[in-house]
Amino acid sequence: MCQAGHMAATYEANRPICKYVHSTSRGHEAIQIATGMQLRPWDFVSPYYRDESMLLAMGFEPYELMLQLLAKADDPFSGGRSYYSHPSSRRTDKPQIPHQSSATGMQVIPTTGMAQGVQYLETIGSDLLKTGPDGELPVVVCSLGDGSVTEGEVSEALQFAVLKQLPVIYLVQDNDWGISVTAAEARAMDAYEYAAGFKGLERMQVDGSDFTASYAAMETAIGYVRQERKPILVQAKVPLLGHHTSGVRKEWYRTPEDLEKHAANDPVPQLRALLLKHGVAETDLQIIERTAIEDIEAAFAAAVNAAEPAPETVKEHVFAPTAVTQEAGTRTPANGNKVVMVDAALHAVEEIMQQYPEAIFFGQDVGKRLGGVFREAATLGDKFGDHRVYNTAIQEAYIIGSTAGLSATGVKPIVEVQFADYIYPGFNQLVTEISKSCYLSRGKYPVQTLIRVPIGAYGGGGPYHSGSVESTLLSIKGIKVVYPSNAADMKGLLKAAFLDPNPVVMLEHKGLYWSKVPGTQDAMTIEPAADYVLPLGKANVVLQAHPKDVQQGNSLCIITYGMGVYWAKAAARAFPGNVEIVDLRTLFPLDEELVFNTVKRHGKCLLLTEEQLNNSFTQALAGRIQKACFKELDAPVYMLGALDLPAVALNMGLEVAMLPNATKVEAMIKELLSY
Repeated sequence: MCQAGHMAATYEANRPICKYVHSTSRGHEAIQIATGMQLRPWDFVSPYYRDESMLLAMGFEPYELMLQLLAKADDPFSGGRSYYSHPSSRRTDKPQIPHQSSATGMQVIPTTGMAQGVQYLETIGSDLLKTGPDGELPVVVCSLGDGSVTEGEVSEALQFAVLKQLPVIYLVQDNDWGISVTAAEARAMDAYEYAAGFKGLERMQVDGSDFTASYAAMETAIGYVRQERKPILVQAKVPLLGHHTSGVRKEWYRTPEDLEKHAANDPVPQLRALLLKHGVAETDLQIIERTAIEDIEAAFAAAVNAAEPAPETVKEHVFAPTAVTQEAGTRTPANGNKVVMVDAALHAVEEIMQQYPEAIFFGQDVGKRLGGVFREAATLGDKFGDHRVYNTAIQEAYIIGSTAGLSATGVKPIVEVQFADYIYPGFNQLVTEISKSCYLSRGKYPVQTLIRVPIGAYGGGGPYHSGSVESTLLSIKGIKVVYPSNAADMKGLLKAAFLDPNPVVMLEHKGLYWSKVPGTQDAMTIEPAADYVLPLGKANVVLQAHPKDVQQGNSLCIITYGMGVYWAKAAARAFPGNVEIVDLRTLFPLDEELVFNTVKRHGKCLLLTEEQLNNSFTQALAGRIQKACFKELDAPVYMLGALDLPAVALNMGLEVAMLPNATKVEAMIKELLSY
């Protein structure tokens, strides 16, 4: 407590040096230290941005925390990339800490995912589950503030935790403030009262400023979860003695009376008085206080003088290296049978689950009763059991965000969002937690997750079941996006996406699933063998122009993906030899080399997409092509996409009017060839 207190005082006294925004644990020390002291190296914990005392109690040195405070090169958590008290650690002598974000409340879903992963590994008896020397099972601790409990995603996590009875402790540090918002303004009930609405969630209250009470409470909570393997919420009432952050000062919005009220519950003098009462000598306490001051001053001086990060390291750890870099295996087996895309995906998942016991598959309606609304998971639930293939509630945030926690435990999740139009509730987790984890943890916690998303319009799906979302996804840095157009690519890319240690979103066009849309029969292919993998970032030429037409300048290339491949093929029949078609297959990473070389060879290029064009991936690609290929272009880069409308209309005639088709592509080819 003395260390934490003097750290806060040192930062405040050196504000010009401590220029990056930070919070301190003043007032919260007792409950945090009581928690940190009792966690073990085989446990998992998600501290939040005020939990420096918890980190100290777990054994992290003040100097290490200060390196992050000052964004220094040797910051052990993020290498100077993230804020103070945003830890990530895989040290074997301390509890495991995945990447922690600043978005309050958002950590609750990934942390619940960790408990989900622990439970699964425990169920299957996996060697990936680390236990104590006497077989003690891990617990998962999620620390959060009272202001974040009102977040909707917290409710999703609590629902799942009680439904599955997960081994997780939700430690709510309640100081009655959410920046400048009081508890009375922001909530109808406190966390303890709220927890009563979740049947099966045990709950406790404790005075978090009283160390002995806090220690006893956390000892009970940790023991309960370690033995009973069930969730519990602990509400710790604590004072807030510091500023919300260094940039949001307490004197701006708190009255002297409020500050005095909180100061009366300062845990430091309480513990000091208790120690004196139990016979600890005043001189011993003075030695502790003086030593803490000396240690913190020395650590701070060393941290100030530590090296800054080298600018050239800024691009490191966006992704973890993937093992799948070359096409391998048998794409077209002898005597193989043709399959539709949906079956190729189904078989790929089945083969994955047979080979990798740590693989699980969940999402809305994918369990054995239905096997997915497109039957893309049919039979999997029967073959692998409810513990590996199961339904979830309508919780896109949980479906996506939990994979960050699952991945941290060693589980390899495949999840599904039922329609692309409904992925948006999961974007918060995709952006805030998943995409940043590898980069901000400096490579310690890449998130291995495969997110399957049926996408696209065909035949009257209407405004909420026909949308294209690739541009929105591609605006997120730190994820990969694939978009296969045929069965063989589907299977090879799905296998590679699963084996990739990074987050991959697989967009699967509903209109190509069964090749029922006229002109899409080529989406059916011979099914590749089980060993086939197709690396991400490799485009494919699906139709070649005649060399003579290319030489004479009578050719163009169409760069497209998904349903666009079939519109392009149909239109190209009217121009034999004049058209070359490139199927991107992966939108990020993008095969720029093939795209640019193809454009340079033809001098004319049409970009074709099902998305609305304005501010899209396709428009951005056109700009890149025009910069890279400017000298070789004989015409502007043409683009064809859906009309810039807010949604796909239900009426099929209106849908046709909005979307590209072969006739529209043919007209644009004719115009471009004559340019």
